[in-house]
Amino acid sequence: MRAVRYHAARDIRVELVTEPDGLLPNELLVRPRVCGICGTDLHEYVAGPIVTPTEPHPLTGAQNPQILGHEFSADVVEIGSDVHSAKPGDRVAIMPLIFCGQCYFCLRGLNHLCSTMACVGLSWAWGGLGELAVVADYQVAVLPDELSYEQGALIEPAAVAEYGVARGGVRPGDSVLVAGAGPIGALTVLAAQAAGAGAVYLSEPNRLRASSAAHLGATKIFDPTQTSLAEELKERTHGIGVDIAIECAGNARALEDCVNSARRHGTVVQTGLHVGPAEVHPMVWSLNDLTIVGTWCYRVYDWQRIGALIQSGAFPVERVITAQIAMDATVPDGFDVLIDPEGSAIKILVGVG
Repeated sequence: MRAVRYHAARDIRVELVTEPDGLLPNELLVRPRVCGICGTDLHEYVAGPIVTPTEPHPLTGAQNPQILGHEFSADVVEIGSDVHSAKPGDRVAIMPLIFCGQCYFCLRGLNHLCSTMACVGLSWAWGGLGELAVVADYQVAVLPDELSYEQGALIEPAAVAEYGVARGGVRPGDSVLVAGAGPIGALTVLAAQAAGAGAVYLSEPNRLRASSAAHLGATKIFDPTQTSLAEELKERTHGIGVDIAIECAGNARALEDCVNSARRHGTVVQTGLHVGPAEVHPMVWSLNDLTIVGTWCYRVYDWQRIGALIQSGAFPVERVITAQIAMDATVPDGFDVLIDPEGSAIKILVGVG
């Protein structure tokens, strides 16, 4: 079968690999249909290996080269003897995290913080950018007929965004700043609106990407290189600042803007993958009585709830799609488009089958 495999930085290949052979009782064989290119994939592409394992993973045994793809929808082909979560022919969305179920965090329902966590498409033998994949029973959520494969593939990044909004405690009527109009930032705008935010401001220095995000319905989009974001937001909030600021860009400038834009006793949420150091000023946190929140992934049992929110129309995730490409030799070009700092793309989906 064909699969997109990660070998090393800037080395992604569409290759022929052996098909899965045999299922454990709790496993399903699925045929991926649509898969998103994620920011984590981009970090691996530019600077990896980071989370793809160069040695056998302690939980799964997976090792590079790795079939990529952890944001995907699929058709169920075959199920193991103990599987009751789906049946052959069902359309499903995949929750890609793999957890041990036995460590301190798993036993407390914090499975996304599992001490040996792995992930389909990053540290598992299979991924969504392959013509077939094997997943566990707890990883599948049957898609309602009303949801498309594209919407199903977007449940995973939507869950990241929604978790940041939930951890920030966004309530109806709140004012929210989202820093960064990449895929997670764009979905965070939509998630904050779905939570009832009264105003959602978006900060994005890339003019083309800001233009691509204009239809998301943000109250105002700012270029932080051309204005003092904190001053602009305080002027719009009667000198107070926003209730919640959510950093989705993964850089020090965006984090500082979020801290300076939040009101006293407000909340700053770090959702973007901030892989480098950042200079912070904890005295500002203290003086303003801020709550600083980090987020990692999402609650692993939220797929049906996120799917229902999308189905209701309150969370129109399909708005972030800027392109769809085929799974062929041009897939690495999609990665290059997304890492272009001057590019306009927000979310690229790959048609697998």
